Amino acid sequence: IILLFLPLFCGCQTKNQPVIDQEFKQPFHSWAPTPPMGWNSWDCFGPTVMEDEVKANADYMAKNLKKYGWEYIVVDIRWYIENDHAGGYNQKDPVYVMDEYGRLTPAVNRFPSAAGGKGFKPLADYIHSLGLKFGIHVMRGVPVMAVQRNTPIYGTGLKAQDIYSPEDQCPWLKDMYTIVAGKEGAQEYYNSILQLYASWGVDFVKVDDLSGHLDEIELVRNAIDNCGRPIVLSLSPSGNKVEDADFLRDHANMWRTTGDFWDNWPDLKDEFEVCNRWSSYGGPGYYPDADMLPLGRIGIRAERGEPRWSRFTKDEQYTLMTLFAIFRSPLMFGGDLPSNDEFTLSLITNEAVINVNQRSRNGWQLFRDNDHIAWTADDQVTGDKYLAIFNASDLPGKAAITVLFEQMGLNGAHRITDLWTGEKLGKFRKSFTGEINPHGAGLYRIE
Repeated sequence: IILLFLPLFCGCQTKNQPVIDQEFKQPFHSWAPTPPMGWNSWDCFGPTVMEDEVKANADYMAKNLKKYGWEYIVVDIRWYIENDHAGGYNQKDPVYVMDEYGRLTPAVNRFPSAAGGKGFKPLADYIHSLGLKFGIHVMRGVPVMAVQRNTPIYGTGLKAQDIYSPEDQCPWLKDMYTIVAGKEGAQEYYNSILQLYASWGVDFVKVDDLSGHLDEIELVRNAIDNCGRPIVLSLSPSGNKVEDADFLRDHANMWRTTGDFWDNWPDLKDEFEVCNRWSSYGGPGYYPDADMLPLGRIGIRAERGEPRWSRFTKDEQYTLMTLFAIFRSPLMFGGDLPSNDEFTLSLITNEAVINVNQRSRNGWQLFRDNDHIAWTADDQVTGDKYLAIFNASDLPGKAAITVLFEQMGLNGAHRITDLWTGEKLGKFRKSFTGEINPHGAGLYRIE
């Protein structure tokens, strides 16, 4: 296929439209044929989430969101600590829960159904009974406590001290030591934890602190492929280097492209550059991940921030959802779902917008003229075009942002529908101009 580069008006930055292969490049890509959509406990409960809170969010999703494609319930960091707290991590006197093989298990005082060595299986079974999928967060490496106790590695004659190194320990959380990939037993330890997760019924695993540790990513990939269960792999973080894109694609279903993303405008404005840089590297089953959606009621017992409703304005929330949709980021909602108000619910149940995220192809930045930005993508079913327009300016008043049809490879007249409101705007010839609020966005179908 030959793509013609069309020069744009007013000297704006441009980029050739990428071509994305529609076939699965790796067998495990078929486990996530569209960007995963779900809920994650991090933004509202940090390292302190309790079983009843997980179930409440699962119940809400099953009742209100499942029909729109939302399906994952993910328990984030430090579910194996009995006495963690909000506003950071308890690294002074944490009480770890671990089995005899150096494998971390759920804290029973927070997850009562894990009693008797059941692990997360009862909770996973409950979530599966709702027609949903279950995920967990883990840190890379072997627990420091396992090394101190020199626990055996399941199924081998080796022990934790045979596979670890204190070098490159996570700088912000000291639960784990590095696993040295070349040491005998390293793969076997990762195999043992993924087999345990598979026995619990885990469908999704988010592995943290993997930036620069491609050897450990490979160990995780091998372990998943041999655990006997399809488990979607999310790397968080690991995607800050575009030169690693092929490796990340061949080892994971999704990878974080930023640090932790929170509810403030500077973070959101930075996402435009990050998404533009990564837009040509996603495809079916593998997705650059712009991080979670800090929407709704967050910060209840979070790692940072006070209990609050998202600080994003309504315009900024439209911008967030529009950018993540056309970029095809995985959508992991961070707020407490049962607390949702009508506006928050409307953001995540708009079928037309969700369809852009789940079914479009070839999303890319059409132009950026200072703080006026446009993206486009293709509807792979109908051949229609999607258009997203953003006014990232801090200046007051709406901005008129014009997109020429020829910039998208179109000519003639086209009908346009506003996907956020459902309003049919009429037929336009040669160009379309959107009137966009500061920090706001518009999302349209062009037929």
